[in-house]
Parts: sequence; structure tokens; C-alpha cells
Amino acid sequence: MSMETLEFIIYPDGRVQEKVTGIVGKSCAEVTEAIEAQLGRVMSVEKTSDYYALKQQGKVSDSVAATNPQTTWTSW
Repeated sequence: MSMETLEFIIYPDGRVQEKVTGIVGKSCAEVTEAIEAQLGRVMSVEKTSDYYALKQQGKVSDSVAATNPQTTWTSW
């Protein structure tokens, strides 16, 4: 099972890039919703194959989850 990770890169112009790894399915949006509300307006969202992946009987493919981070850009 892969580890769930949220990574934030804050650029000098105030943009924030958020990368999410290890979360499969739509639960990623639930995990990041409150954080994004505090950061500001979401400029764009790039959904990866992890977002569209389905959990199979409680088991998630680690190889897919580990290679496809989900990225969100926000602006303060």
C-alpha cells in the first residue's frame, strides 16, 4: 500500500502548486477541499488516472497510485 502525500510548492508570485499522491478515486478532492478553500481561488486542476481509478475489493494498485500525482494550482 502506498503512502498518502500532500506536497505544496509556493512560488514567489503567490501561486501554490499542490501535488497529491497515494489517494485513489474522488476522495482526493475531499481531502484537499478545506486546504484549497484556505489557500484561495483554484486556477486549474489536472486530474490524473488515480482520480478515475476504482478501488477493487478494498485493494488499490500501488503501481498506478505511486506514479500519477494529482496537481492543483491556486492563487492567493
